[in-house]
Amino acid sequence: MDTAVSGLQQFQQDINVIGNNIANVNTTAFKTQRIDFQDTLSQVLGTDPSVLVGTGVSTTPIESNFAAGAVANTGVATDMAITGNGFFVVRNPTTGVQYLTRAGDFQIDASGYLVTSNGFRVQGFSDTGLSTMGDIKIDATGAPSTAAAGATVSSFAIDATGRINVTLSDGTNFTRGQVLLQNCEDPNALVNNGNNLYTATPAAGMLSQSVAPQTAGVGAIQSDALETSNVDLTDEMSNLITAQRAFEANSKIITTSDEILQDLVNLKR
Repeated sequence: MDTAVSGLQQFQQDINVIGNNIANVNTTAFKTQRIDFQDTLSQVLGTDPSVLVGTGVSTTPIESNFAAGAVANTGVATDMAITGNGFFVVRNPTTGVQYLTRAGDFQIDASGYLVTSNGFRVQGFSDTGLSTMGDIKIDATGAPSTAAAGATVSSFAIDATGRINVTLSDGTNFTRGQVLLQNCEDPNALVNNGNNLYTATPAAGMLSQSVAPQTAGVGAIQSDALETSNVDLTDEMSNLITAQRAFEANSKIITTSDEILQDLVNLKR
């Protein structure tokens, strides 16, 4: 009976993970999660050490599939997708803590900073000389001396290398800054903080510092686009059916064990 109980517990966990994947099928840059099953320590029956019986099942820690999702064009200038390896780096302006994310659904806040939906500022070269790393701001700061006084940002575009090319109201063009990317050897060693945010750990094998897109093994930036979830709904529904049947089978084992125990009790009567 204990073996069947362990099966119920682990398949319930499997169903929870599958349900979370299905719920996030439309979440920007969401990565499919999974758990793997493994048998628990077997016990010896009688005195013969070669006669073993399993004592149930356990699961491995939840892992994510970091394969890239499809890229969907949005036409929004602040939206960005990474085609290839890498993560955007964002910073909580209140605590100073930095996070990694694949979700490029950014926006410009009231102060001109490029931020996530919860106000975390995108990191990269924050000056026109592309030498100072910090919070990226899209404004007329650092405009050429030939620009008209009081000229404001008319439009901007972000190229494949992350450079932010600004056009002012007087027609002047200049590079305001550059979005940089981070990468790691083992993405599953990152800590998932929710909201599409990850925290780096020593085990993840991070780059020594953020780098420009299309260098050091990181991908390019595709602007006016977002990476979609990599959840395959067909696979998840199939996995859900399998997990549900396995859960039912383990519950049947408990029912059968209970009937056997009841028969043993009746024998004593």
